[in-house]
Amino acid sequence: MNSFEQISISKEGPVVVATISRPEALNALNQIVLRSLAALLDWIDGQADVRALILTGAGEKAFVAGADIKQFENMTPAAAEEFGRAGQALFTRLEKSRVPVIAAVNGFALGGGLELALACDFIYAADNAKFGLPECTLGIMPGFGGTVRLPRRVGVGLAREMTMTGNMLSAAEALACGLVNKVVPQASLLEEAKKVASTIALRAPMAVAAIKKSVHEGASLGEPEANALEARLFGELFATADRTEGVQAFIEKRKPSFKGC
Repeated sequence: MNSFEQISISKEGPVVVATISRPEALNALNQIVLRSLAALLDWIDGQADVRALILTGAGEKAFVAGADIKQFENMTPAAAEEFGRAGQALFTRLEKSRVPVIAAVNGFALGGGLELALACDFIYAADNAKFGLPECTLGIMPGFGGTVRLPRRVGVGLAREMTMTGNMLSAAEALACGLVNKVVPQASLLEEAKKVASTIALRAPMAVAAIKKSVHEGASLGEPEANALEARLFGELFATADRTEGVQAFIEKRKPSFKGC
């Protein structure tokens, strides 16, 4: 199966698992990993049969423990702004990917690691997972969309507390506040993520992509505009072969076979 520098991937039918693999550095994000994530998204775009992506980290200690701090030592303000904008663009591209993306968080998801997880559609967590945006302890702040996505996921009050203290949430606390969708024993994390990814992969791909677009874009629109977007996407799906197949399968009391067209 294909691999990218410091990211390995495996494909099981329509589900791809991508594992960030820098266990000696707790899978911290460096320029190589970020370039490989971009290359992974390029590859996904060319694989019509891929219907779900799971992102996880190698080893038992970390999903991604943040950005590689060593690269910040001599970074100028202009270079830092450019670095932030590049990371934001990459994570926005992940967020807008046509395929659903599930973060399977094993261990630490800190700083850029939590920002990466927040750019995914939802998060499954191992019971040892820890979540935080501790950038303020380094004299900096989140730069890959953390102050934008976190309050939309958990509310403004908790997002302020997390980003201004740098304190971490346990897996149980993350579940209670809606940051994660499910907490499972670490040994079964990947299997649980694969189960939900496989379920999504059975659904009509164009419908799933339209739902993803409506939820993400509608969240930043007023209610009338969000409803208009939903209605337009709803109507567009009636021109697809999958809509015909889905309705006929329901009428005929059989399972549908969606082709993604």
